[in-house]
Amino acid sequence: MNAVVSGTARAGGGLWMPRRLSGPSLLGWLGGLLLLTLLWAAGEGAYSLPLRDLPAVLMGTGGATSGAELVFFHIRLPRLVLGLAAGAGLGLAGALMQGLFRNPLADPGLIGVSSGAALAAGATIVMGSLWFPELPRSLGSWTLVFMAFGGGLAVTVLIYLLSRGEGGTRVGLMLLAGIAVNALAGAGLGLLSFLATDEQLRNLQFWLLGSLGGARWSAVALVGGITLVAGVVGLRLARPLNALALGEAQAVLLGVPVERVKQVAIVVTALAVGAVTATTGIIGFIGLVAPHMVRLVAGPDHRWVLPGSALLGAVLVLAADAVARTALQPAELPLGVLTAMVGVPFFLLLLRSAHGRRL
Repeated sequence: MNAVVSGTARAGGGLWMPRRLSGPSLLGWLGGLLLLTLLWAAGEGAYSLPLRDLPAVLMGTGGATSGAELVFFHIRLPRLVLGLAAGAGLGLAGALMQGLFRNPLADPGLIGVSSGAALAAGATIVMGSLWFPELPRSLGSWTLVFMAFGGGLAVTVLIYLLSRGEGGTRVGLMLLAGIAVNALAGAGLGLLSFLATDEQLRNLQFWLLGSLGGARWSAVALVGGITLVAGVVGLRLARPLNALALGEAQAVLLGVPVERVKQVAIVVTALAVGAVTATTGIIGFIGLVAPHMVRLVAGPDHRWVLPGSALLGAVLVLAADAVARTALQPAELPLGVLTAMVGVPFFLLLLRSAHGRRL
């Protein structure tokens, strides 16, 4: 599994396999890539911060202007940390879903977390003053975040209950329930868009397109804390997911509590994706692309796929956000649009690669 494969190999009829790396080597390369991406993204934006000035800004020495320090510590740094936490959470959630469904085309959106959060956020933006008039007074600027987070978790619980059957949770039913709930949430968002005023519609569309522009330290603490907990718990599922790849019956014979693994994987995914979506809006395809790329390079061992997906997810989100901030200056390209522009061709490439094979 961790052997080095020389040269390149054809993968299933569509994708070229890169040189195979061992798990520790992959994590080392991704850690270095993440550091380089952080340094690059730290200097990009409407207010450029040259790399040579970053040490002075970080240490607060006289070589940095007060304006540079203000931009970095109050605008750029929380955005970077939020992007790191959001990307890690989405990448980890994608790896868990692909391991649970035993399908490289699986995505956290399958269990409806993102669509549930989007529907709850849309209802809050458009109908909040009528349905929840007291919430802004008690929660303030956190109203939208908590409503979106609660909506994502509520939909996850609903899908889990619908997928329960004799003998435990049925993954096939969960997939069908997720498709139905996603379609219902899309219809609900369409209705809300029809009822919204111009200002509400603009706010709704901005949130649905995804952005790190609203990063603040309180949101960073929420997403970072939940992602950290999800990472600690999720990494403990590596060996059970490896056994589950052989099939549920074989995993049971190996002593794996299959039903418990499913429950924990679903809860971890719901928490991570719900927290990210509630604070940044919908950022698509990170949970699909990151785990698959890691699996192509390091193989299917979840001991390396799970942490590698978190690291690569963080790299992808930080890089996409840096491009979104600079591509159309002074305007900012929506982050969800950019990730979709890259993710959709990659998804189609995966479908082409999977042609003629059983997924």
